[in-house]
Amino acid sequence: MHARFPEKTGEVTGGEMTERRTGGAVHAQRRDDGRLIGSWLTATAVVLNIAQLFGLPLLISGDPAWGWALLPLVLLTTTFWSVIHEAVHGNLHHPRSRNDRYGRVLAVLYGSPFALLKAGHLLHHRYNRTRERAEVYDPASSTWAKVAPGYYLRLFGGLYLLEVAAIMLAALPVAAVHGLARAVDGPDTVAGPLLERLARPEVFRQFRVDAAAVVGLHGAAFAAYGPHWWMLLAALAGRGVIVSLSDNAYHYGTDLDEPLEALNLKLSAPLEVLALSFNLHGVHHLRPGLRWYELRPAFDAEGGRHDIGWFRAVARQIRGPVRLTDR
Repeated sequence: MHARFPEKTGEVTGGEMTERRTGGAVHAQRRDDGRLIGSWLTATAVVLNIAQLFGLPLLISGDPAWGWALLPLVLLTTTFWSVIHEAVHGNLHHPRSRNDRYGRVLAVLYGSPFALLKAGHLLHHRYNRTRERAEVYDPASSTWAKVAPGYYLRLFGGLYLLEVAAIMLAALPVAAVHGLARAVDGPDTVAGPLLERLARPEVFRQFRVDAAAVVGLHGAAFAAYGPHWWMLLAALAGRGVIVSLSDNAYHYGTDLDEPLEALNLKLSAPLEVLALSFNLHGVHHLRPGLRWYELRPAFDAEGGRHDIGWFRAVARQIRGPVRLTDR
């Protein structure tokens, strides 16, 4: 599957001049359009998150009923993650240096360093359904009862909790992170390669800076909420549940040993826009270089069909771990 950007020609008859838009010009226009959209998405995400962390506590201090305003912000979790996801793939801003700067800002607001989120997601693309297959267990070495507690913990918030808790790695020396990477490495996890990537000198320096920013920013936010700190904690817990429930819904029960395997999940048009077309995950895995607004045209142009509804895909994960022999 290949992205197609056909040449366009236009003729100016009054001056007997013909203008040909070359492939390079089309790509330049694509960058310009993407820059504008990326700027709006970044600004909106930053404003909404600053409002959640520091704007709402001012209103809540006068009337706790304002705490209900946190609910729609929690429900926009998938949108927020999708904006970060664009930055992970270098599609949010141009050039890449600017893209990564804004990605780091957004990730700090999310609660975890960009270096961790980026490395983890890119490893997901590389090892999807091989080393990374969250719901699968081997009955020759384990049982459903043994793996189920960890599976459900991860499903109902544990994934996000791990992303946040990982900031504690910033307190370790680089050598210790390398040692930890070797200790946790295994055929059914990407933890080893993830930690090795984090331990690269420049990456780990950025990780430490961003981890400190996460602690400082969210510590100040909890202080701003004062006696209503539990409202912010509940909002972040809600974010964690949505992130964790959504993460493997696009891969649950799909073929193993197929890194490109992912589902295209059906959503109504308004919800698809809110999700920044993240539901078209099968298209994304095949063509990760496409921006979010290019996924739907690619899906339609190639006669794409939805595999299952988004809400059904999320709900069926509650069935629990799947035996390797059942695949």
